[in-house]
Amino acid sequence: MRSTRRRTWSLLAAAAVVAGLLAPVAVSAANRAGSESTPLAPKPEPAGAECRTSVEGSRVVAFCHNPYPATDLVQLHTECARWWDVDADGSAVAVQPGRTVKLEDRCWKEVGSAWVSHSVS
Repeated sequence: MRSTRRRTWSLLAAAAVVAGLLAPVAVSAANRAGSESTPLAPKPEPAGAECRTSVEGSRVVAFCHNPYPATDLVQLHTECARWWDVDADGSAVAVQPGRTVKLEDRCWKEVGSAWVSHSVS
């Protein structure tokens, strides 16, 4: 009777070890099988102008070049460093494909920060 119990326990222990080793393999195979049936999302077309902004004293200049086939609407935003100086949002300018535009703005004193926003149409 004693040898039957030992054999049963050793078989159960061996089965548990094998199940523990095979579980990650089964989960990985299930994930791979599931991902093949799900189509991947299409990659978006590249779009938007590349802008280079420079600040010299109280003046901000940004050059935006659009190498893509879609028109990009760019707008220069300037935040002045002094609390009494008026922050500005420039008018939106359309950058046609293959074109470069120059955006300019200024503060009375120092410029705190400047950035360009985009809206691809």
